[in-house]
Amino acid sequence: MSGAAPGRAAGPDGAGPPWPLLLGVRHHGPGSARAVRAALDACEPGAVLIEGPPEADALVEFAGQQGMRPPVALLAHAVSDPGQAAFWPLAGFSPEWVAIRWALSRGVPVRFIDLPAANSLAMAGRTEGDPAEGPLEEAAEDPAGRVRVDPMGVLAETAGYDDPERWWEDVVEHRGTGAEGRGAAGWADAVGPFAALGEAMAVLRAEYGHGGHEHDAVREAHMRLRLREARREFGDRVAVVCGAWHVPALAGRATVTADRGLLKGLPKVKAELSWVPWTHRRLARHSGYGAGIASPGWYSHLFHAADRPLERWLTKVAGLLRAEDFAVSSAHVIEAVRLAETLAAVRGRPLAGLAETTDAVRAVMCEGSDVPLALVHDRLVVGDVLGEVPEAAPAAPLQLDLARTQRSLRLKPEALERDLELDLRKETDAARSRLLHRLRLLGVGWGTPAASRGSTGTFRETWRLRWEPELSVRVAEAGVWGTTVLSAATTRAEAKAVDATALGEVTDLAERCLLAALPDALPVVMRALADRAALDADVGQLAQALPALVRSVRYGDVRGTDTAALAEVAVGLAERVLVGLPPACFGLDADGAAEMRGHLEAVHRAVGLLSEIRADGAESPDGGGGKDGGGGKDGGLRGRWLAVLRALAERDGVSGLIRGRAARLLLDDGRLAEGEAARLMALVLSPGTAPAEAASWIEGFVGGGAGGGMLLVHDERLLGLLDSWLTGVPAEAFTDVLPLLRRTFAAYDAGVRRTLGELVRRGPAAAEGPRPVGGPPAPGFGPGLDEDRAAAVLPTVRLLLGLDAQHDNEGNHENQYGTEVPG
Repeated sequence: MSGAAPGRAAGPDGAGPPWPLLLGVRHHGPGSARAVRAALDACEPGAVLIEGPPEADALVEFAGQQGMRPPVALLAHAVSDPGQAAFWPLAGFSPEWVAIRWALSRGVPVRFIDLPAANSLAMAGRTEGDPAEGPLEEAAEDPAGRVRVDPMGVLAETAGYDDPERWWEDVVEHRGTGAEGRGAAGWADAVGPFAALGEAMAVLRAEYGHGGHEHDAVREAHMRLRLREARREFGDRVAVVCGAWHVPALAGRATVTADRGLLKGLPKVKAELSWVPWTHRRLARHSGYGAGIASPGWYSHLFHAADRPLERWLTKVAGLLRAEDFAVSSAHVIEAVRLAETLAAVRGRPLAGLAETTDAVRAVMCEGSDVPLALVHDRLVVGDVLGEVPEAAPAAPLQLDLARTQRSLRLKPEALERDLELDLRKETDAARSRLLHRLRLLGVGWGTPAASRGSTGTFRETWRLRWEPELSVRVAEAGVWGTTVLSAATTRAEAKAVDATALGEVTDLAERCLLAALPDALPVVMRALADRAALDADVGQLAQALPALVRSVRYGDVRGTDTAALAEVAVGLAERVLVGLPPACFGLDADGAAEMRGHLEAVHRAVGLLSEIRADGAESPDGGGGKDGGGGKDGGLRGRWLAVLRALAERDGVSGLIRGRAARLLLDDGRLAEGEAARLMALVLSPGTAPAEAASWIEGFVGGGAGGGMLLVHDERLLGLLDSWLTGVPAEAFTDVLPLLRRTFAAYDAGVRRTLGELVRRGPAAAEGPRPVGGPPAPGFGPGLDEDRAAAVLPTVRLLLGLDAQHDNEGNHENQYGTEVPG
């Protein structure tokens, strides 16, 4: 036997099933899973072999423990590079999972026989994006570019089907499991479908060879060696559950020497394996191990429904739609069942499949609309089921610490996306926020910050949470930084601070450290921040870094963190910006001016916020504390900044875009005296200024959305100046300024543009003053009031106000429209 392939032997007296029992399956197929269970019940093997990495032999016992709930996956990663990883997912309806649970429930040994993960990871190497689901099977083409053969597609086409999924449903998923009793008739009926499928695969292998799966020869050589070992250990009564494509290779003849020769010299890495939760949504992706399945929720229903699967499924659909306030009754369910069965009969199918049920749901329950049907597909056909792994299962130290923290904070990972509102004044919510920020720093994107609904205070946070299986790999990768989430995030932050090359990177990191509450990392980050700030002479870079630094000071204040040192760095950085910004605004082209305008706005907000934070807290270092330059360092900083804005607003040689924005910031801050804005605008719009420069100033002053538009709506003097200038632009210059003006006014809301149009149509006030009282009426109103027409609305107004009807009729008379009006 040592020199030949594992031959197949019949049972006692030649009447039993052929051993080893080769059960070729489709991964994640409920029909295959039922057939495997029936075959195992009928044949009762002494050992079960599964297609999977042999390193998982030590983990198989956890599959039978309480707390293990599929879908789950075996995660293998290289110890030296945790990002080099692969998954072997298993659903509750996967034939491999059914075989494992069958063996564990009866005390039958289970062994995995595929190529070791140590070899398959090394051969696959590290790829960008998601880890592979099953090594060596993640691509649709082989290295030479040849399209891989889809055996199910070939068989379906041969049978006259244009859809492999529909063929598989008709042939496998919708057939019964046959006789499940023991004895000759029982095992023959149970094993018969596998024998037929094996013969079909043998024909395909003879026609297509490896079919583009070049690594299969290596994998199948290892499977044969493991099968021989199992037969030596457990005898001939061994059952093998593997992909149907591999059955001909395991049934054929090959020498041990040849198999070992194929395995000789394979690359190898040290690998670790663990169980991780999986999701139905991840199973539905058409890539990787088993090529994905389009309808895991439907397949799970087919596998677990004891009887009447069609009726039970449509009842689930009705329950979902009713929960979403759709009018669906039991009569709809009955009619949908009849329609699905009729469609199956018309289409020549043995039973109604997913296509028939979907058509029936669309026609009967959704009234032809695909909108509720999309909800059914998302919630039921695919589903958001997330598996569970027992706490006792082996895992990396960082993964264990994360699981403990999640339990203590009652923050359970879920496959369904949901929003989490946090109030940072509460200790539990603050701890949740710290955990999510630490994970983001580690590259584990479990939560994504979202816009808060309601309050916009800094004590509130909103997170959008969804746990994806790939995050388990990210956690494994982050394990190189520490054994706990806190220590790993701290070490990671320190490393990022040392490696940062730009000031903006360090300021952003300082903000993230405060949000994640990493006090041990802050000294390293602060040293890096001081070094970068001292060396960086680019005013644009300094201005870009200041807002994040000021936000860090504010966040620290909200979370009760001591940010005194960070505030001093922020003040020093702001002073450098104040000194360097005015010279940097000279000689800029259009693009440079636009970029500098953004820096101007960001610094304005940052200086104002920094002054407020320092004024509301302890006294300034020089004993001040006012906001406006009245004796304190913070007040002086704000006052100096306002002086910089005024200088920019009135200085020649600075782009009109910057001068206009500086004037607007001063006006919004209440720092321009009455009429000062009109004076600046009149100077800019004077005949001595080039039209293009004037248009640039206008864009800076009134650009930026509805804010500028409302300014013109409420200050008709400014609108009049602008209108007079615009009507006086020479024709030859108007074409040049038109794009700037259109860009400015197109950003206004439709209502603002309409109001400005009305004001211009009736003629805004002249520059010397607003429209006098008693002048022309407002647009849309006549010179006098028509009392009869006005009285016509009184009944409706009284009805809306809920006034007593009897009181309504007292002292009233009818007008010419037949409506009662006050007498």
